[in-house]
Amino acid sequence: MVDHTSENSAPLVLVPVTAEDVARRKRRIVLACTASALAVAAMAGWLYKRSVDPLRAKESYDAGVALLSTARYSQAILSFDRTVALQPAFADGYLMRGQAYVGEAKTERAINDFSKTLALQPNDTRALLDRASAYLLLKDFQNAVADASRALEINSKLAAAYNLRGAAVRSLGDPKKALADFTRAVELAPNVNNYYQRGATYQMLGDHQDAVADFDKVIAMKPDASPPYFARSESRRALGDLQGAGADYLKGRLIERR
Repeated sequence: MVDHTSENSAPLVLVPVTAEDVARRKRRIVLACTASALAVAAMAGWLYKRSVDPLRAKESYDAGVALLSTARYSQAILSFDRTVALQPAFADGYLMRGQAYVGEAKTERAINDFSKTLALQPNDTRALLDRASAYLLLKDFQNAVADASRALEINSKLAAAYNLRGAAVRSLGDPKKALADFTRAVELAPNVNNYYQRGATYQMLGDHQDAVADFDKVIAMKPDASPPYFARSESRRALGDLQGAGADYLKGRLIERR
């Protein structure tokens, strides 16, 4: 039998701990504590930013809307820049910035912002109609028709969508089809723009009697605007009413000189 008594009873040998070892351990502890503190601080900062950014984004948005309403487009754009920087998912921030870009005649930038709105809110009819209008400005009639049609799929009672689509279709060379859209627009919203566009389309189709009737309505609603007088003058001349045509032309010139 092997006797292990001498092995088990052998005295333990202690490894000496130097001052460097102690300092090293202290540094590890300090670094660990510092890392934890930084992580906690970072989390607290992130939570604070997350709670505050939406408020700041809304403040910037409201300021931008106020600036936009007074046609201060460049300043409005700066406010909306801040809005979407703070809240990249703030769809209305892109929508309003797009409208400000339209005001500055930066149509392609406007389309880009309306597209960003639609990426966040695919069924936003405001963005669809704004983008359709911008496409009309660029004479991109096919895309204007597509956006207006998409808006009508979402809401079939949008008079503005019929008006926009009618304008695009007419520009594509189909005034008869456009007339149907303008007529529907008039039915939904019998306003100056819808009557005027339908009157202009009747005139294009050679239906001057109906054109005059629509221009009569426009003038009754907005007697201080010159375009409907000039338009009615053309149709009256086509109908043989030279005296009425002359009177309308002179009235239009008089309004322009004011």
